[in-house]
Amino acid sequence: MTATHDDSDRGAHFVQSLERGLAVIRCFGAEHPRLTLSEVAHETGLTRAAARRFLLTLADLGYVRSDGRYFSLTARVLELGFSYLSSLTLPEVANPHLERLSAAVHESCSVSVLDAGEVVYVARVAASRIMTVSINVGTRFPAYATSMGHVLLAGLTPEALDDYLAATTFTPFTDRTITDEYSLRQELERVRRQGFSIVDQELEEGLRSIAAPIRDPGGTVIAAVNISAHTSRRTISAMRSELLPPLLTAAENIQADLARGGVRAR
Repeated sequence: MTATHDDSDRGAHFVQSLERGLAVIRCFGAEHPRLTLSEVAHETGLTRAAARRFLLTLADLGYVRSDGRYFSLTARVLELGFSYLSSLTLPEVANPHLERLSAAVHESCSVSVLDAGEVVYVARVAASRIMTVSINVGTRFPAYATSMGHVLLAGLTPEALDDYLAATTFTPFTDRTITDEYSLRQELERVRRQGFSIVDQELEEGLRSIAAPIRDPGGTVIAAVNISAHTSRRTISAMRSELLPPLLTAAENIQADLARGGVRAR
């Protein structure tokens, strides 16, 4: 990951130092919760001197801490996303439905939106830990490897889908991950026709998920809701027969509540 980009298509308003500071924050994550100065410089593409200035500034502001060698984020970074999340009514509307759905099927349920080619979890009720990576509100995964991503991509206009595919590098997570444009287009067409998506171990071995679209009153797909299950508990056939009906009902109920409240997902 690099902090600098070609600024030829950006206006005079663009503040490169802000971009670089955000890149420093983004280089930390579940896989890299603690980084040295050299590692931050490498991850962001900054010089060691520049990385040090940004880290020390973030430390002064309370967003980063250091033990003298390693740097890590503090809980204060949550403030950066709080305004966005707190302004959303989609999670507030979806959560009661997810709780009922999870209680009925005894599996984890989530709602996500599409952002920059990734699914972003905005609401979740976890019934059990079935992934090696912990999923929380704000977690992001590549859209091409997830059931909610397939639903959201299937809802794009042809032009928006072309843009997504042109910008996407397909990285396999398992030997089942779709890794080419032609195959993904075929799968998305299937999702459009049937109105739901089932992904079988494309993101992680042992994980199956089924997702359905959440639409606004005009019919545009604005979010997706899913149920995830371990392969030891649910066959593909069981996903269709046992999980799809309550999932579709939950999606319809979320849509109805959103429409009554005049809510739009962002």
